[in-house]
Amino acid sequence: MAKKLQRSVKKQAAPKAASRSSESGGSQKSRGGGGGGWFGKRVSSQAITDFTIQMATLSEAGIPIVRSLQILEGQAKPDPFKGVMGELVDDVSGGTPLSEAMEKHPRVFDSLYSSMVRAGETGGVLDQVLNRTAAFRERAAEIRAKVTGAMIYPVVVLIVALTVIALVIALVIPKFREVFESFAISMPAATQVLLDISDFAVQYWYVCFGVPILLLLVHLMLMRRSDSYRYRFHALLLKIPYLGPVLSRSTTAQFARTFGTLVQAGVPHLDALAITRDTASNEVLYTSVDDIRRVVREGETISRPMGASPIFDDLVTNMVEVGEQTGELDRMLLRVADAYESEVSRKIDALFKILEPVLLIVMAVFVGFIVVALFLPLLKIMSSVGGL
Repeated sequence: MAKKLQRSVKKQAAPKAASRSSESGGSQKSRGGGGGGWFGKRVSSQAITDFTIQMATLSEAGIPIVRSLQILEGQAKPDPFKGVMGELVDDVSGGTPLSEAMEKHPRVFDSLYSSMVRAGETGGVLDQVLNRTAAFRERAAEIRAKVTGAMIYPVVVLIVALTVIALVIALVIPKFREVFESFAISMPAATQVLLDISDFAVQYWYVCFGVPILLLLVHLMLMRRSDSYRYRFHALLLKIPYLGPVLSRSTTAQFARTFGTLVQAGVPHLDALAITRDTASNEVLYTSVDDIRRVVREGETISRPMGASPIFDDLVTNMVEVGEQTGELDRMLLRVADAYESEVSRKIDALFKILEPVLLIVMAVFVGFIVVALFLPLLKIMSSVGGL
């Protein structure tokens, strides 16, 4: 008989998730709070995905949940997630359903995850639900990695360009001013503008650095605490040319993927809408889904209020309507998600292919302006010296 796994993990009470009451009355949205994790530390998304795949494999093999958790905990290296798995083993061994045990760790297993597991437990198809959850997480991670990878080069170019321009304005241009003033020549307009910018940056450096940082901090604070500001900011992003449609498609794909996966797992529509709403990263989507849920709770179809939402286009609304009529809502939603994610991927590739040369051109224009502005007085100086 295998030895009983030994653990020395302290029990923790999961802190309450920060929440917000919505206009629908009583509905709440988690805002990044929540405990879970070993000593409050975060667990990587990839670790949770790997755990999900392994749990699905063990469940498909007919291994009981408790034993599966013990196996995974036993082979895990000491880290925050090992502590979480230890608590899951204790809770499930004591008779607590796996979904309820996971709900005690909202920073590790969000409402979407625990609800999927609960649906799998209720329907006796936990292995299938875990496979769907793993596929959902892998797809989301793939999209995030694609966007992050595409952003690296433009961000590096922008940082290097701003650093070089700042050093030139603060250190190089003042030296040229001394040379120009020693010859007492009249400055061309471009040179005077450059010198004035350099004087302001050197004299009021705390304003040049402090104001952007202060504005960023205020923005982050308002994004965290003000629902109306967050809604207006997200709505403004959706109106930006080219970028807005990409964000809109991405947000729609997020809704379709999450809602479709929950419906496919057997989660009731109202509960699935609530979970989709609470996991929304865009405030416009949050408000739209909250309105849809309120109308559906009164007996309406899902497609009707979607048509009045500013974020869902006619294609999505019609697909959902067909899905409701044919009883294949989950398949229609997942098709929408696949189509829109592919479109977003193509547009992101195109956007960053355009952005890279645009950044180089803008950088060349700035550097060219500085070079021309500095060499015009030098030409005057050489001309005056040659005429002597």
